[in-house]
Amino acid sequence: MKKSKHGDMDCCGGDMEMDHEKMDHSKMNHEDMDHSKMDHENMDHGSHGDHMSAPGMAQQFLNKFFIVTALLVPLFIFSEAGMGLFNYDDFTLRKWIVFVISAIIFWIGRIFFQHAKHEIKMRKYGMMTLVSMGVGAGFTFSVLATFITAIEVEFYLEVSTLVWVLLFGHYLEARASSAAGNALKEVAKLLPSKAHLVTSKGIEDVELSALKVGNIVLVKPGEKVPADGSITKGSAHFNEAHISGESKPVNKNQGDAVVAGAICEDGTVEIKLERVGADSTIGQIQTLIAQAQATKPSAQGIADKASSVLTFVALAVAILTVIIWSLVVGAPFVTAITLAITVLVIACPHALGLAIPTVTTIATKLSVDNGIFIKDMAKLEVLKAADYIVFDKTGTLTEGNFAVTELVSKDLKVTSSQGKQKAGDEAKQSLAVIMALEKLSSHVIADSVVKYAQGQSPKSLEVDKFKNISGQGVTGEIGGKKYWLGSPRLLEEKNLFTGDLKKLHEELSQQGKTVVYLMTEDSFVYALALSDQIRSDSKQAIDSLHALGLKVAMLTGDNEAVAKGVADELGIDDYFAQVLPEDKYKHIRELQAAGNVVIMIGDGVNDAPALTQADVGVAIGAGTDVAVEAGDAVLTRNNPNDAAKLIVLSRKVYRKMIENLVWALGYNVVAIPAAAGLFVSVGFSLSPGWGALLMSMSSVIVVINAMTLRYIKLS
Repeated sequence: MKKSKHGDMDCCGGDMEMDHEKMDHSKMNHEDMDHSKMDHENMDHGSHGDHMSAPGMAQQFLNKFFIVTALLVPLFIFSEAGMGLFNYDDFTLRKWIVFVISAIIFWIGRIFFQHAKHEIKMRKYGMMTLVSMGVGAGFTFSVLATFITAIEVEFYLEVSTLVWVLLFGHYLEARASSAAGNALKEVAKLLPSKAHLVTSKGIEDVELSALKVGNIVLVKPGEKVPADGSITKGSAHFNEAHISGESKPVNKNQGDAVVAGAICEDGTVEIKLERVGADSTIGQIQTLIAQAQATKPSAQGIADKASSVLTFVALAVAILTVIIWSLVVGAPFVTAITLAITVLVIACPHALGLAIPTVTTIATKLSVDNGIFIKDMAKLEVLKAADYIVFDKTGTLTEGNFAVTELVSKDLKVTSSQGKQKAGDEAKQSLAVIMALEKLSSHVIADSVVKYAQGQSPKSLEVDKFKNISGQGVTGEIGGKKYWLGSPRLLEEKNLFTGDLKKLHEELSQQGKTVVYLMTEDSFVYALALSDQIRSDSKQAIDSLHALGLKVAMLTGDNEAVAKGVADELGIDDYFAQVLPEDKYKHIRELQAAGNVVIMIGDGVNDAPALTQADVGVAIGAGTDVAVEAGDAVLTRNNPNDAAKLIVLSRKVYRKMIENLVWALGYNVVAIPAAAGLFVSVGFSLSPGWGALLMSMSSVIVVINAMTLRYIKLS
């Protein structure tokens, strides 16, 4: 982590120079930090938002708010307003009582001056500069009135009220800003506090930071997996809901992969670690959250600039207010000062400073809860404007693995493989031959065929004179009889690919199926149709995106027939077939050239060029290979339905940003002229106390509006 110097940082809305990507958040124990020993006056402060999200900051502001609330009661009783309300005469000690109480409140509110000090050093004047000037001017003027009897006006109550409402406003801000920090804490809780390391001397409990790749750890029933790895001994059911979103335990055996944070439901297993610390699934998720915290939407830049401009506008209006009311209008100097202080107080861009950070921090927590990680918050505004979403087919809209879908008997009767009934004797005999040949085959679909055949419990057969036929299939002798297994080209060579068999093949091909034929020298015996099965949730995902007004396209390396079959079944608007991975980005560019804002969703590895070309690249993965570097967002649950959630999130978050900006700017447009006394002629004026209340209420409204994001549904 780079240490920021006072001259290099922004206390209110700027950027803290932190290299989040290089931080190992898994080793950070926020709860064990002693914040009471921090020197806030001399420490390096990050942005105002970073300070607000510090652990325990919300509680600190709330405690100070309660103390000031208690002090305001006697302050009000002994103030000039209290004298009038309770109808008692002034006495000598009254001014000193309110002076002492106000001084204590002033001291409690010194944190605002500490922030202002950094703003001034950086020459980035913002809300703390105005707050400090308003509070400082009011308190100083009141102190002078205490010692100089000729000055008969005091602002102790007004200034103390300002500190009171600012503390409450900062409490709300800190509570909202801690959302993203809480997200990191919640992810850290997914890991155990220690791991059972298997050593030559036995089992040793060690800290997670001590684990290394290649270590063997023991995980007992009810415990969490400390890092990513594979089972070397034992078997158990694991709950991987933190990654998959499915609470149903998954059975894992020797050789199977397990992810960090998975809960071992039963059994005891030994796991060889393959990725630890920041490289593990949990570590990568923490990196994604940290990256999101370090980014800002472009609307934040607008708010920051507006805050800076507003500071100078308020200062100019305050000075003009004093000049015009005292020299032009001829009002008492006290009246002019009162109005000027009200301008400084009411113009504080507190609401403007909160408008975007409170929304984005809550949005980060909301996205994490839904398995969505937005690496660059600036992309939210692009996402909400998207009109085209492009999916990579394999592994995104489909399962990514071939599966047997139909069985074709010798008499060309087609039956589904999805039924629960077991195959008959004739089918079992054919499946036994197919399994024996495919076990020796190197074809990419051989494993899928063998897996299906084994499920039908055929007998094991020996193969003699096995041979691979390049581009066509395989051949071998079983029980003294020669068989061929492969593509229609083998049938054509034997003049068997005619009539009804050829017609059936065309029908299956049009459905996107790959057909494997078993034959002898002079006859067709059996066939299996396979396909990369469409995910059960893909159709719903496409329908949801259409309902949101987006067009959907699909990229695939499959042939035209397969691509069309998938596109028609899912209702996809456009598809691009026979596309090489390195050429996918060209089709993204074509859509962009037509004026579309394009989102690309792929696996984040071979789709990297297309993800980079798209206006927003979204990597989708099952969690064990979270593509941190690919794309601008990651959907860790490997569920295409989360694409629609991402769009809904971006639109709702952007709407909240705009609502907050409009309110914060609109409030100042009306409030500053009112504070300067522009409406005094019609009987309306504002005191510093009312100005403080209105200013804080505007901040409270912004924070509450942002906090409503917590309760929205992304479905």
